[in-house]
Amino acid sequence: MTRMDRRALFASGAAAALLAATGASLADTPKKGGTLRLAVPRDDSLEQVARGAVFDTLTEIAPDGTLRGELASGWHTDADARVWSFDLRADVAFHDGAALNVADVVSVLQQVGQAEALTADSVRLELTEANPGLPFLLADTRFVITRDGQGVTPLHTANGTGCYRVKRAEDDRHFFGRRVSDHYKDGQAGWADALEVIVIPDAKVRAEALRDGYVDVAALPDSDGLKDQRGLRYHPSQDDMALAVAGQVGMPRQIGGRALDDGRIAERWWLA
Repeated sequence: MTRMDRRALFASGAAAALLAATGASLADTPKKGGTLRLAVPRDDSLEQVARGAVFDTLTEIAPDGTLRGELASGWHTDADARVWSFDLRADVAFHDGAALNVADVVSVLQQVGQAEALTADSVRLELTEANPGLPFLLADTRFVITRDGQGVTPLHTANGTGCYRVKRAEDDRHFFGRRVSDHYKDGQAGWADALEVIVIPDAKVRAEALRDGYVDVAALPDSDGLKDQRGLRYHPSQDDMALAVAGQVGMPRQIGGRALDDGRIAERWWLA
């Protein structure tokens, strides 16, 4: 695997701070089951988490900065890093049951260069300029793979290949998704049976929802309402409370660059 140090820097220290706050291991074996409930402000958080749950990209950057394949099973480039080829996984289906098609990938890669199908499960991409970091770029949510170029909005009709299928959604208000059975990531990601994201504009109300047990994670809560509360954890710290997390939530040892684990919180976190 390839490592990009600047991405790894973003993750440093987060798990250590949480571990110190609780005295407990944050890397217990993930468990399946339950509904992971998040309260988020009225910004792009709901869309960020929903995209991470519903859609996949060709590549994925792990919280420690390691690059790994997602819909791509492998890739290589020429000596100039200008012509690339990507091999696609063969066991992927969209939530409507359609198999991932090379044309779906070609339509997305056209955003960055001249793309064409080589075979039924491989694609060629020619860039106008060399880019050795292309596989990292393609992990960005701008390049999620959609069916027939359908796009990612509106949320209630989103059709991706991710671990969670949309059951109910209202833009800027609410998202509810259920785990896809027999997903290609089974046993590796997507631990909760369901994911619910609720937009609560008021930071004090988000804090109250977590404190009273209505949600499991609160993003950017009012810290005055949560400091020194027993059973809670804070990321990156109690003084800089980007996330407040209930004690029953299991977490990976490291958290991605942004507070909501780069939008992958639905796949990577679980209910202990």
